[in-house]
Amino acid sequence: MLRHLLEAALRPAVAAVLPDADLNLVQVRPCPDPRFGDYQTAAVMALAKQRHLNPRQLAADVQARLDVQPWCNHTTIAGAGFLNFHLNPQTVANALAAAARGEHRFFQPTPAPRTVVLDFSSPNVAKPMHVGHIRSTILGDSLARTLRLLGHRVITDNHIGDWGTQFGMLIVGWKRSLNPAALNRDPFAELERLYQIIHAECRQNPATLEAARAELVKLQAGDDENRRIWQEMIRLSQSQFDTIYGRLGVHFDHALGESFYNPSLPDVVRQLIHQRVARESDGAQVVFFDDDPSLKPHPAIVQKRDGAFNYATTDLATLDYRLRTWHPDEIIYVTDARQQLHFSQVFHVFRRWHPDARVRLAHVWFGSILGEDGKPFKTRSGDTVKLADLLDEAEERAFQVVTAKNPDLSLDQRKEIARVVGIGAVKYADLLPNRQSDYVFSWDRMLALNGNTAPYLQYAYARIRSIFRKGQLAQPPSPAVRLDAPEEMALAKHLLNFGCTLETVAAEYRPNYLCNYLYDLAGLFTRFYESCPVLKADPPARASRVTLCQLTAQVIQQALDSLGIRVLDQM
Repeated sequence: MLRHLLEAALRPAVAAVLPDADLNLVQVRPCPDPRFGDYQTAAVMALAKQRHLNPRQLAADVQARLDVQPWCNHTTIAGAGFLNFHLNPQTVANALAAAARGEHRFFQPTPAPRTVVLDFSSPNVAKPMHVGHIRSTILGDSLARTLRLLGHRVITDNHIGDWGTQFGMLIVGWKRSLNPAALNRDPFAELERLYQIIHAECRQNPATLEAARAELVKLQAGDDENRRIWQEMIRLSQSQFDTIYGRLGVHFDHALGESFYNPSLPDVVRQLIHQRVARESDGAQVVFFDDDPSLKPHPAIVQKRDGAFNYATTDLATLDYRLRTWHPDEIIYVTDARQQLHFSQVFHVFRRWHPDARVRLAHVWFGSILGEDGKPFKTRSGDTVKLADLLDEAEERAFQVVTAKNPDLSLDQRKEIARVVGIGAVKYADLLPNRQSDYVFSWDRMLALNGNTAPYLQYAYARIRSIFRKGQLAQPPSPAVRLDAPEEMALAKHLLNFGCTLETVAAEYRPNYLCNYLYDLAGLFTRFYESCPVLKADPPARASRVTLCQLTAQVIQQALDSLGIRVLDQM
């Protein structure tokens, strides 16, 4: 794309002035204010600062050696040393015509594909998925889609919580109080009932607590009956998980639960001790962080004094397995903000355990979902919101909106539109905010047909498709694109920035950039559509504007797909 061509021209100009410069840092980005240009680079300022040079003079020296005449009318220097590029209108038109011919999709696959492991969602067996799982699931899926679109090899792994002390309690409850009919009707509700009964008993009756511990020991030792019960819990839970994931359109390559790594934990601790990463303290095996002031007050226990292991041990075993099995360049964990300390510890321990590993480790954390009262999002009764109930309500509310807007559609049509719009609205509302911020959950806002919402963007796509239906147009030909009106030019230039937005999303793990790009795109299309007649224009302008419509629809569809959101031809 044009940005890459400009970078390719800029780097030799920089090298001619500064032969020792790291040219990988010389990058071109869309200009945030179109009054100053179409693209710009701030790299010259950074290079000048490193060398105590005058940045504007350095920019002028680079500009004098820069040849971008094939694509730009001119370049300018602004501010403290920004180098701005002003595209030739014909260059923009040619780029869109090439996209219409199928020569590109406004982005380029990465020239250096990476293998990336993405760990997200991670529900617990025998517990219903709740609203707290939605951010990890939707954010992780969007990152996986974006990375794959850019040409990276992505391996998604759902690290399910299927091991631990709660299973001793559940097995006691299963043996004493199981209601088979209730289990068949609603497995999660019955398993939750059993857990609550035994958990309460364990608090009041030491004998029940001891019984739960005994059942857990039997499970860990491979007792046939307990393993059968445990495996049935996993089967029932996985069936429920699959239903939720199916509704969300989320897929995993692997679902290796905590139990998968349990046999490896003793050897992990032995290696940590042997390499003097962990040492004994009060009967436990502990890693101390004397070399890191931020972690020094928080040593990590990898084996308790009673010999039991914990989440840190399991996550270390998981990292080791992923490194040996998939040889990734990067491993990304998508969890809430409360686990920041945990992953800082795990990553630090892993670096000391595997000092030669070149894998990049990233904890992509996110904030909380709040109710409109500013408190954690709950049901009216104060209970945790179950994810299945949330999706049901999203579809029901969307159905009411669709019925009010298009009562003449058939019931099946309205249900399908409601499903796509409702699920899309929930996803988009979750992806739109800065992921590290808390956000307020509002049904009215997320389902609105105006504002920065999924229904607004889905409606923009449907409106474009309606142009093709009204004009009885098939896939348009590939005419030479004309960009005579300023609204046409503004829309065209924004389409060219799609690839840069995708790359930024992947680099910073922030799909909200793509949400905002889409909102701006829909607004630019609206201004174009209101100012530039399409079907009633003269033949050359009509053909060009039809192409603009088609390309806009393609980008909206591709961008929403990267967010895990479907589009509709009619709403």
